[in-house]
Amino acid sequence: MTESPNAGGTSEELYALADAMAAVIGGSVSIEDLDNRVLAYSSIPEQRIDELRRRGILDRRVPDEPDQPEQQRQYRQVLAATGVVRLPILAPDELPRAAVAIRAGERPLGTIWAIEGATPMDATGESALLDGARLAATHLLRHWGAAELDRQSREDALRGLLVGDGTTSEARVRLGLPDPPRLTLLAFAPVGSSPLDARLSTATARHWAAVSAEAATATINRTVYVLLTDDPPATARRLAERAVAALCSTLDAPVRCAQSRTTNDITEMPALRTEVDGILRVTTADPGGLAVAALGDVHASVLLTHVADELARHPNLRHPGIEAMLEHDRTRRTNYAASVTAWLDAAGNIGEAARRLTVHPNTLKYRLRRVHDLFGVDLFGHPDDRLSCWLQLRL
Repeated sequence: MTESPNAGGTSEELYALADAMAAVIGGSVSIEDLDNRVLAYSSIPEQRIDELRRRGILDRRVPDEPDQPEQQRQYRQVLAATGVVRLPILAPDELPRAAVAIRAGERPLGTIWAIEGATPMDATGESALLDGARLAATHLLRHWGAAELDRQSREDALRGLLVGDGTTSEARVRLGLPDPPRLTLLAFAPVGSSPLDARLSTATARHWAAVSAEAATATINRTVYVLLTDDPPATARRLAERAVAALCSTLDAPVRCAQSRTTNDITEMPALRTEVDGILRVTTADPGGLAVAALGDVHASVLLTHVADELARHPNLRHPGIEAMLEHDRTRRTNYAASVTAWLDAAGNIGEAARRLTVHPNTLKYRLRRVHDLFGVDLFGHPDDRLSCWLQLRL
């Protein structure tokens, strides 16, 4: 795995770039990596500068102001934007700033922050920032060098395994798998429809780069996959829990992780992906769900989602009587479906089901008898009939 893009040190090129932008804008310019470390800063005569910038230059890191959570929100705003962002001041002695993200394609590499000159920044100043961001991206990618190429090669190898593309022998070499490997796939995704895709991918890759040199990461759609190659399940679980805690803190948003079973067969990678995707489908839809889950933790919910998928693909498999029961309840305001569901949930215990429904037991018994008469659903025959009915009502 690779380090932060400034791993190779900061050259005079970035300092010259910062000076060039500051000469146009009139205020001090700093170039930072994703850890808020100052990679370079301008030093032209008479540039506007404030105490916060001076502290950042001296410490080579932007001061973290714990009493100003808005500071981190500003960083997230800049990284999410496609152009220059004008930012309000956060303290009385702070000067106005404009900032832009440094990107390679969709991958964020860092940020550029400019203190505005004596007059508000105009289109020329914004153009200087945008041009500077493009040049800074080229510089930072060059300093990534061989380490970034290796990371990209490992990411491509893992993605190929997950989608069933490419040879396993080549992937084994590119991933540096031990013999025999002990493969566990982790998958990370945001809760609900949170738009964290690019940030989650970057934050996850950076976290695992610091935790494990052997782990490989790859992003497909909204999910970030991490392959652990030599960790027993308990260790993988512990690493996953730490990763979720770190990612939630970094992104200030809830993240879920799914952990696959462990195998030594590299050809099972597509199956492991299907397994963790099914887990995430359940846990990311539940705001109160488990932060880290294996299949055994949420098996029933995963199974129900697969049954629901089959019924959606093949609606003719649905019992017509159950569909009629639901339509009857909807149009005539009856409670047959709720009564049957409560009775089945209570494993046939009339008293318990009646208490849940707050009706008399005799009322419930009457409703259950009427279900067969009205809809042709046999609740008292074969257990499989009750199971089929319960599944369809639950879904």
